[in-house]
Amino acid sequence: MSGHQHDEGHTVAGWTGCAVAVAGSTVAGVGMCLSSAAGLWLGLGVVALSVLVTWGLHLTGWGKPPGIRPPAERGWRVRDRGAREGHPGCVGCRLAGRGRPAEAVEAASAGAAGAAAAAVDGGAVGAGVVSAGRTTAS
Repeated sequence: MSGHQHDEGHTVAGWTGCAVAVAGSTVAGVGMCLSSAAGLWLGLGVVALSVLVTWGLHLTGWGKPPGIRPPAERGWRVRDRGAREGHPGCVGCRLAGRGRPAEAVEAASAGAAGAAAAAVDGGAVGAGVVSAGRTTAS
């Protein structure tokens, strides 16, 4: 699996959730063929359970963050070390109360970069005031 050149999301959470969903679909299909409402609803319940299983495994670090991972972290048995803090822009992490939206992370990093540049410029030129990532002389 790690030989893929693209990050296709092969993770423990993905494989487990898919297996549980396939089992639920099978039960629902058998229930439908047997005209069993109980079997159909049981299968649909297992499919719903697959979503919760996948989400739980993602939150414990067995999933992947949104986007492309570095090549060293693309193996399906590689645990995600950033899952505890939450992934920026990840809906599952946001539902669990972790992480921040991607826009807030980008704004914070842009603000930090602007403040760092202002500190360097301010130290070389003199005292400066940082306003929205820009340095103005005072």
